[in-house]
Amino acid sequence: MPTAHDIAPADLFAEADRARTEPPRRFGMPARVLFSALDLVYGRESTLEKFRVLEVVARVPYQAWEQVAFVAITHTHEQPSFARNIQRRVRRTRSQQDNELLHLLMIEEQLDLRGFRRSLIRGRLLPQAIAFVYYQISWLLYVLRPRWSYALNADFEHHALHTYLDYVDAHARLRETPWVSEFRDDYAPLSNLAELFTSIALDERSHRDESTARIRAARFGEPSHRGPLASVPSESGDEHTTA
Repeated sequence: MPTAHDIAPADLFAEADRARTEPPRRFGMPARVLFSALDLVYGRESTLEKFRVLEVVARVPYQAWEQVAFVAITHTHEQPSFARNIQRRVRRTRSQQDNELLHLLMIEEQLDLRGFRRSLIRGRLLPQAIAFVYYQISWLLYVLRPRWSYALNADFEHHALHTYLDYVDAHARLRETPWVSEFRDDYAPLSNLAELFTSIALDERSHRDESTARIRAARFGEPSHRGPLASVPSESGDEHTTA
């Protein structure tokens, strides 16, 4: 599935406008509890500090799924084709995790440029605690019923998508602020901060859509089904494009 930095910079804002017109998503109870906790501690407003926490947390479902997958490979390696299919899914999961890590590094860079000071509790311990709990929930749901874990991640990514878009909408000057970054070559040739945060938002949409597609093929070995918005790796490892 292409992430936002596969979209031409000139098309980013048009894609974002399409995302803004999507119908509201009804979140599950675990997601609502998480979002309420984040709002209570970091406020309802979209801020760079809140983005930082979102990106610390965003990586952990992919880590949980990868860990379960490797345990599955341990038990299925005598079926090479099946184990290989699991490994292909792991590679896709890892690419999403790496994308989220890149988001985190770029957000940290922006905070450093603004002289942001990270407090011990609010800036370090709380994000790690939230990520730890979220990892355990994602792992447990994936073991019990994988589609539940994918649905939770889809909720989280949808929330992140609109959190970033709200930030862009609230800060018109982002279009006039050049994006200078040591991660430019790793991410995308974007010109300004509005393009950067819009691109990150659309990455989150891509992750949401893939998790949504995986709900319909959640267990290892289940055939993939076409989703409405995504290009999703099939269980054979080949990508097919959905309409």
